[in-house]
Amino acid sequence: MRPDDKIPFTAHLEELRRRLIVCFIAIGIGFFAAYGFKEKLFEILMRPLLAALGPGEKLIFTGVAEAFFCYLKVAFLAGVLLAMPVIMYELWLFVAPGLYIDEKRFLAPIVILSSFFFVGGGLFGYFLVFPYAFKYLMSFASNYVKPLPSMKEYLSLASMLLLAFGLIFELPLFLTVLARMGIVSAAFLRKNRKYAILLAFVVGAILTPTPDAVNQTLMAGPLIILYEVSILGARFFGKKEKTEGGHVRSSEKEEDGGET
Repeated sequence: MRPDDKIPFTAHLEELRRRLIVCFIAIGIGFFAAYGFKEKLFEILMRPLLAALGPGEKLIFTGVAEAFFCYLKVAFLAGVLLAMPVIMYELWLFVAPGLYIDEKRFLAPIVILSSFFFVGGGLFGYFLVFPYAFKYLMSFASNYVKPLPSMKEYLSLASMLLLAFGLIFELPLFLTVLARMGIVSAAFLRKNRKYAILLAFVVGAILTPTPDAVNQTLMAGPLIILYEVSILGARFFGKKEKTEGGHVRSSEKEEDGGET
């Protein structure tokens, strides 16, 4: 029996409330730390679009308070990124009581890797996907059509994409944890690889702001690689089962029918 089997549901809600408060405090601290650099942060964020627009081009704002609120949102986004280790730590501590003692020793590496993958996903989107995507979108300009992107529009699109890339890059860690809990296995993931590849291109078509095949492949390709990494993670860190003789047997071999 796990240690929290008899804990009432209200106690879990109270613990969740405490964890959320800590996360909000961490985000608030990150927000105030980033607010002093809000203009520089927004300048860095809009560089891929400015490179696609060409020399001398600028973003505009059409509302009286649009620039002010955009800077607030940029500081908040930076605050979330700065607080990501705390957020991941609180998230995994919330699920820790439902883990066995030997599983809890993986919490520290999981927290570190969760933050690493999330930031890595955002950097991948910023440096590799944004330049190609915005260059394609700005290519529709002509002698009769001039792009005038606003701060609000660009920030909304960029923050959504950065968040999506960050969450998607959590895939290997998420599937490895599921394998460790015995919910999935490496054999199951290999068996469903073809569906994962199809889903990767569907997700790429949905999340990529441009409909061309190059940008969709830029999104789907890493997803497929991350899925393969997930298979390796499930193989090496997946739940092991003991036979009657006390020998350890992985659930992967059981699903494969004993094949190596």
